[in-house]
Amino acid sequence: MTEALHPDDVTVLPVNVNVNVDAGDSATLVERLDAARSSAREGTANLPLDELRHLAEDAWWLGDSATSMALDEEVYRRLEADQQLDEAARQALDLGLQWVTRGDVVIGTAWLGRARRLLEGLPESVTHGYLTYVDATYELDVHGDPAAAQQAAARLEALGRTHDDSALRCFARVLEAFAHVREGRTAEGFQALDEAMLEVITGGVPPRWAGDIHCTVIHVTHQLGDWARMRSWTDALERWALPLSRTFMYATVTRVHQLELVGAEGGWDEVLAEMEGPSRALVGSHGWLAGAGFQELGDVLRCRGRWADAAHAYRRARELGIDPQPGEALLAHAAGRSGEAATALRAAADGVGPLERARLLLPSVEVGLACGDVDLAESAAAELASTAKIYDTAGLRAWARHAEGLLALSRDEFEDAEVALESALRDYRSQRLRYAVARAHDHLSTARRGMGKDRAADADAATALMIYRELGAAPDVARLTVSERPGGLTGREAEVLALVAGGAGNREVAQRLVISEKTVGRHLANIFAKLDVGSRTAAAAWAHEHGIQGLPQGRG
Repeated sequence: MTEALHPDDVTVLPVNVNVNVDAGDSATLVERLDAARSSAREGTANLPLDELRHLAEDAWWLGDSATSMALDEEVYRRLEADQQLDEAARQALDLGLQWVTRGDVVIGTAWLGRARRLLEGLPESVTHGYLTYVDATYELDVHGDPAAAQQAAARLEALGRTHDDSALRCFARVLEAFAHVREGRTAEGFQALDEAMLEVITGGVPPRWAGDIHCTVIHVTHQLGDWARMRSWTDALERWALPLSRTFMYATVTRVHQLELVGAEGGWDEVLAEMEGPSRALVGSHGWLAGAGFQELGDVLRCRGRWADAAHAYRRARELGIDPQPGEALLAHAAGRSGEAATALRAAADGVGPLERARLLLPSVEVGLACGDVDLAESAAAELASTAKIYDTAGLRAWARHAEGLLALSRDEFEDAEVALESALRDYRSQRLRYAVARAHDHLSTARRGMGKDRAADADAATALMIYRELGAAPDVARLTVSERPGGLTGREAEVLALVAGGAGNREVAQRLVISEKTVGRHLANIFAKLDVGSRTAAAAWAHEHGIQGLPQGRG
């Protein structure tokens, strides 16, 4: 990526940022990166320690994590050899953070272990505070114990006062905030985060750690289904990252988060056009977010009916350490494998906390009802209602009421379904979730038709169809326009026929639609019977005559 940069692409960093680039530098960052690479190739034995540090940091700013980390490891070796143990431990912590961020947790954990070993027996220092912060965030993520996080926050606050260190005070507020969120005190948690970010904005936190805080906060808002807060924090990340350098890794991170929001708001064309680029660029430097980008790409492709492409995107996400659920399960469900989808959703929910499970629960209700697994549907709906009550965000409330509405529909309790779905619709609208709004209208149509409110049901169905068409949600459009399809074909039969008319054999059709060849054969038999034709050639001619064509193409 960086070899193609032009010096004009580099923004000189503001002087209040704690890095070694300021407005008086005559060399550009690109020239410094070239020097870093040259030094790494020729050997670093003769370079002074400070120069090594500068070169490593320059490479990091330009997104060349391989060069940066190689130089950082050389800095660590020199510090340890010179028995500068506290500084070596701090360097090990920085390396641990970078390895974990890029997705290599095992290596990152090993570096954190080195830092812990070096600090044993040393007087308490700022570096001990960094280690406390890392340990506490790990414990909170794995065990979800807010009390332990609060204790660590108190220790960091005391260390921050003793050493007059703004980063430790920021870490204390961050831990306090996440502890509050875990306790269901969401508003208090975000108030503490607002205070913590004052230190980030003013340059009081080293950039690598500041970027990690930004991403962690955005990830939590995403888990909470709090799209309004996610927008605010993504805007904050953009204000922090973009003025520093357009080649800065976190400028690319910002774009992935922005595209996640664009996708939620219905800008699917923009997601399909752009998401793969920044996601690929982050592989090797910010692995889990690269995986999240491919997961979002897969979700849009799935909703567009490009199932083979969606499966490919989900595989890329999984390779990068992201479990792409509920997307993979919903893909199996769309292909008629609802039992398989239910099993996948149960497995994904096993061993993760309530916030991590929240996104799986509404799909679990939908899939459970579709395959007759009522226990899955009812337990998922109950847990979602409980989670929404604890955290009380608009997204969680909407998911919970939507799940309640689906259960009511399954029992023909149409009045209860209408009330629940209307509530979900209001929250979806407030969060600007375009596809979710369409789905709520879609299900409201069923509820109102069951109540005999045919005009209202028609209006809901028309609204859902209009949004689906705007989004390009081909499977949903096909499902709602079945009466307009010639020959009485189902949506899946029309998809099979369109591919056959385009010259695809049974194996290719199966691969494109993520179904078995046996299922393709069964669909073709039904198609031949409905159209009263006896061959693929005759069926293809009928398809061209009646305009059944233009099925979304494969991965481009």
